This record gives sequence, structure tokens and C-alpha cells, in this order.
Amino acid sequence: MIKAENNALEWKYSDGLVDYDEAMALMEQRVADIRAGTASELVWFLQHPPLYTAGTSADAQDLMSPDRFPVYETGRGGQYTYHGPGQRVVYVMLDLARRGRDVRQFVSRLEQWVIDTLSEFNVSAERRDGRVGVWVTREGGREEKIAAIGVRVRKWVTFHGICINVEPDLDHYTGIVPCGISEHGVTSLVDLGLPVTLFDVDAVLRQKWDSIFEDTSTNAED
Repeated sequence: MIKAENNALEWKYSDGLVDYDEAMALMEQRVADIRAGTASELVWFLQHPPLYTAGTSADAQDLMSPDRFPVYETGRGGQYTYHGPGQRVVYVMLDLARRGRDVRQFVSRLEQWVIDTLSEFNVSAERRDGRVGVWVTREGGREEKIAAIGVRVRKWVTFHGICINVEPDLDHYTGIVPCGISEHGVTSLVDLGLPVTLFDVDAVLRQKWDSIFEDTSTNAED
């Protein structure tokens, strides 16, 4: 068996729009390889064509336009969400067996990664009790979601991850009740009046990684 050298972390950036089934197949294989010790951990930056995904807690009534875009059932946690151009999706495949075996801590670190990244663009983003994801408060007190988080863990290896709304078509969210929450809205960095690109967000996410994740690594158990 060929072992991955030095448990190195790979950063992957995909141009264009990546088919959802193709992405799921790559993640499934990579998770298996990480578990087997034949591949390094991976953080993958990409965009999808317009589509809806259903998490393990999805309610069929929250899919209001089932024929608008393709709908994919997925094993991640959560309910319905949207992916599409202008949204930065980051799939995070880490081996928690050497990072503390703490799923809640992993999710919290994903949230903090997003919050710290958005703060670099002068966006005050926060967690909300009882609501997954990252939120901002607009003038008048309206709360809107700017980033979603959905993860799955198999034999202590993570997959799926985060998505940050940079400049997606926000009208595409009207076909679902995002994450089952109808009383709050959805926003993006550009909707907030910030001329930010995907590449700007990528650079800050990469910069913030070490302070959030690298101190969690430990030696793998035999």
C-alpha cells in the first residue's frame, strides 16, 4: 500500500462549473483514500451549475419549485440548499482521527473560518442559536444568511463543507425554503454593496486556514 507522504494538505481549485455528480464521486473516492492512508487531506474550491440539494433533514414541502433546477439528495446534514455560479463552495476532506475526533469542534471551526474571512471585508457575520450557517444583520434588524455549512463524517473523515454567497443570483433561492427557515432572508457580499470576487474570498480563506485548523492536528493512532 502506498501511504500519503507527511499527511500533507492539498489545495485544489477548479475553474468553470463542476457537475454535482462528478464532485460527489471525487469526494467519495478521496474520503476512502484518506481513510486508507493513500491520499492526503483535501480542501477543494469550486462552483456548481444551478441546483438544489436535499440534506438528511429535508422536508419535501420546502422544495417549492421541484422542476426549476436539478435536485440532488445528499448524505450531508441539513435541509434544502442552493448551489450555483457566484457562490464559493469549499469541500473539506480532513482526517479527524488525527485532529481530535470532535465533530462539533470541526463544525464550529468551519463557522469561524467563514466568520473570520468575512470580517476581512468588513462584514460582521455571526452564528445564531438554533440555526446552522453564518448570518448578517441588515438595516432595520432583518437577519439574512450569507453562508451555509453542511458536513458528513465517515469513519472520522469529513466531506462536504461550506458555501459563501459572493455574487449568486439570489432569485434562485426562491424555489426552496433555504435550510427550512422561511422567516429570514438570504444575502451575498455583492448584495451588501461590496465589490468582492471569488478570488478575493479564496485568498482570505487560504490566509485564515492555519489559525483555525492547523493547531488541531495530532499524530494518527496506529
